[in-house]
Amino acid sequence: MSLALPSDRKLGFGMMRLPRKGEAIDIERTKELVDAFLAAGFSYFDTAWCYPGSEDAVGEALVKRHPRSSFQLATKLAAWRVKTAEEARAQFATSLERTGAGFFDFYLLHNLGNHRTRAYDEFGIWDFAQEKKREGLIRHVGFSFHATPEELDALLTAHPEVEFVQLQLNYADWENPVVQSRACHEVARRHGKPIIVMEPVKGGMLANPPKSVQDILEEAVPGRSAATWALRFAANLDGVVMVLSGMNTLEQVRDNVASMQSFAGFTPAEEQAIEKARQALARIPVIPCTSCNYCAEVCPGEIGVSETFTAMNYLTMYGDMAAARHQESWLMLMHQRKRANMCLQCGACEEVCPQHIHIREELKRVCATLGIGDGEGQRALLSQKGR
Repeated sequence: MSLALPSDRKLGFGMMRLPRKGEAIDIERTKELVDAFLAAGFSYFDTAWCYPGSEDAVGEALVKRHPRSSFQLATKLAAWRVKTAEEARAQFATSLERTGAGFFDFYLLHNLGNHRTRAYDEFGIWDFAQEKKREGLIRHVGFSFHATPEELDALLTAHPEVEFVQLQLNYADWENPVVQSRACHEVARRHGKPIIVMEPVKGGMLANPPKSVQDILEEAVPGRSAATWALRFAANLDGVVMVLSGMNTLEQVRDNVASMQSFAGFTPAEEQAIEKARQALARIPVIPCTSCNYCAEVCPGEIGVSETFTAMNYLTMYGDMAAARHQESWLMLMHQRKRANMCLQCGACEEVCPQHIHIREELKRVCATLGIGDGEGQRALLSQKGR
């Protein structure tokens, strides 16, 4: 199946983690990143209705400043985030208005899997997307997915009209029994669906892996960045037509485009190196959080879940307690979130977590390990909510 994508330009710009100035996206810096990406010969941009400020930034930094024929734009509809079919369908019009793109080259039903899939069925979104395609407002329809290979197989069987799938594929999750990247990849290939890869660098974690992993990669190809290894692992997989990378600095853009401009596949020695790195990483018990912050959108207590996990993973990977505690305090202050000891234990976060993390249990563990609070904050918040 052809998606009209350049076979030698597999890098896409994921616009979920754009640079910020305070709480708002820094449009001027985003323009610089967009321009550098396009100048290097790459043209695929990925956003979503539910990425705060992202579609508006796409409109300002990309659509208003570059010919529509010079780029491909993907966005997504999150039916599970609203309560009615009307609200779900209205997301499409909102995305068109925010971006000013006129049409979308790629339109995705966002984050299918588990209970989230039900909304797309009940609201008739499958048919709605095909209707917009017939109207010429969508070129290609697909979906992004975070769940089991069995559910992916059932979805692709029920919806053969889907033209592509977007999957979380990276070497850290390849054999992960929760994410099951390899098994999901195999399902997509059995159905003959082209694959767009999300989280190839696992929220940035694989751009700066632990020393044991870095040493393996550096020995194999001295001077190559860890992020390059991660992107190339994904691009090397059968059926992959695009690899998304969230970039928020010019350095990241330049490194990523350089790594993908000349990529023609792994050598056997490189395949061996990445497998050794995967095994070394699998022995390190990090929390598999990618900082997507879907949890933050539904948390009634405004807990800094991803911020807490970032600090804990810093301790796990680098063994520096002082730095981990500083990281936790700084991230909470910067993002204006509440600390983990104030968690209400409601479980809303776990219902939307694409990584299927047992968030409540992990927050308790991190509190004990990093010495975050003593429970008084949680009781105070519960008291306030009970008034």
